[in-house]
Amino acid sequence: MGYWLFKSDPDTYGYDHLERDKQTVWDGVSNPVALRNLRSAKKGDTVLIYHTGDEKALIGLAEITREAYPDPKQKNEKLSVVEIKALRRLKKHPTLADVKARKEFADFALVRLPRLSVMPVNDAQWKLLMKMSGE
Repeated sequence: MGYWLFKSDPDTYGYDHLERDKQTVWDGVSNPVALRNLRSAKKGDTVLIYHTGDEKALIGLAEITREAYPDPKQKNEKLSVVEIKALRRLKKHPTLADVKARKEFADFALVRLPRLSVMPVNDAQWKLLMKMSGE
């Protein structure tokens, strides 16, 4: 099983929306590296939803329910989407500042590549993020 972090603008589509909808097509990814990461996500992988903007915090967990396929709303065949379902809101919401304060995250894409919208999370990072989230 893999672990991912998906960034979302809470005003556009945040975790509240995902909880209400229960599942969604995750679209809007256009960066080539983020798209490559999105296409690598497998059914059953777990996703951390991270709110950008003023919050800059980890908010909730989701699961990949359908692997990448071409975005049906776009004419560009390079654009892909996945489908996810809400799992649960995190007990605590670690901020970007909390993550940056830990030396264990020095090589984490959230710290190194702050504009990347879809990124892998390795096992050690995942365990620490879950601990920081009260999980």
